[in-house]
Amino acid sequence: MTNSTEFERLRRLHKVLVMFYEQNISQAKIAELTGLSHTTVNRLVKEGQERGLVEITVKSPFGNMLDLGALIAEMGRIENAIVVPEVSTDPKITIKSTADAAAAALFEKLEDGMTIAISGGVGVSAIVEAMKPKRSYDVTVVPGTGGVQGKYYTDVNQVSMAMAEKLGGRALQLHAPIIAGSREARDTLLDERSIRDVFDIARKADIAVMGIGSVRASTSTYLSLDDDIDREEVLAAGASGELLAHLISQDGTPCAYAGNDRVVALTLEELRQIPHRFAIASGQHKAEPIAAILRGDFLTTLAIDEQTAYAVSDILKGDA
Repeated sequence: MTNSTEFERLRRLHKVLVMFYEQNISQAKIAELTGLSHTTVNRLVKEGQERGLVEITVKSPFGNMLDLGALIAEMGRIENAIVVPEVSTDPKITIKSTADAAAAALFEKLEDGMTIAISGGVGVSAIVEAMKPKRSYDVTVVPGTGGVQGKYYTDVNQVSMAMAEKLGGRALQLHAPIIAGSREARDTLLDERSIRDVFDIARKADIAVMGIGSVRASTSTYLSLDDDIDREEVLAAGASGELLAHLISQDGTPCAYAGNDRVVALTLEELRQIPHRFAIASGQHKAEPIAAILRGDFLTTLAIDEQTAYAVSDILKGDA
């Protein structure tokens, strides 16, 4: 009789646990359906937990992102790929979330006495906006490229000043366009002492912070950098992405585009000499440019959103 009573009690316990955890029925409704009191149902639920009859597993949305980041880092031959889970389909929210992650990674490397070379652009501006330093840093922020007249919030001089103010450091200014009128004009600019001195400091930077540009869309920011840039010529040259205003081919090498000879910026080889090279990119239209930049071994850390990361990983898997 005792065994029969115990069996019935366990059967009732099992039934309540199944209804509550697997069928998502509320305790009040279970009481109504079974004729048990609400107190008894609550006691049975707790008993199931205490006896180990219930296993509750919380699956983190970050687990897959860590795996995806590790995969991109391996295929792209970089130290770290930070993949940010999708929280919204709004591009502005996505770039903000990506910039938050990029800023956090940057602080892990940042030390007093460092020099940071940066590009302009929406992505780098978002990183500056995301910065919430817990103390002041004795750092120097220096442009790694020339500027774009009239782009107040994304021009490299404005962004470098904003970053320096956030960090409590100092900013240098570079008074030159990002694209010169000709190769000769670029050479003349780079020979100007004030410009040469800034680039000398940028070459010795400890950290570089950049955005990755797309070039194929008609709305590409790169196409608006200079009136002489011709979209058809860019496409004909096989450009796949842009980094520090240098056009990059699909295989990661500098593109055979005449405009590359007019760029007023650190060279790609000079960029590679900087120990920590951070880039931010958001939006699936950036997948091809990101893959091209990764193939060129220009980065050490990439911050990217989830959907773009999946697109990049699909592209890079084709390289294997």
